[in-house]
Amino acid sequence: MSKANLDSTLAALADPHRRRAVELLRQRPHRAGELAEAMRVSFPAASRHLKVLRRSGLVDEDRDEFDSRVRIYRLRPGPIADLKSWLTETDALWARQLTAFKAHLQKSPK
Repeated sequence: MSKANLDSTLAALADPHRRRAVELLRQRPHRAGELAEAMRVSFPAASRHLKVLRRSGLVDEDRDEFDSRVRIYRLRPGPIADLKSWLTETDALWARQLTAFKAHLQKSPK
């Protein structure tokens, strides 16, 4: 995962409303109005949050096949998988660092 993609993903997830939208989209695709209602924000506010999620690559937007005015949002698994991988690597780094620090302390004269 590139630093720019990671930064974009983390910035998008920094807002609790956007994290709520991601939680909802993990269950199934939702219409924009459903997300606004579930997030307890106005439709324009939800639209702004969804725009950030789209730009970060976290969600895709489709149009309803019967009504082109209706937008349906789906979670894209790639950015979340990349974030999870980065977090796993970071956790492993810290675990190695702490293990080395503990070994150093145990070797040090008291």
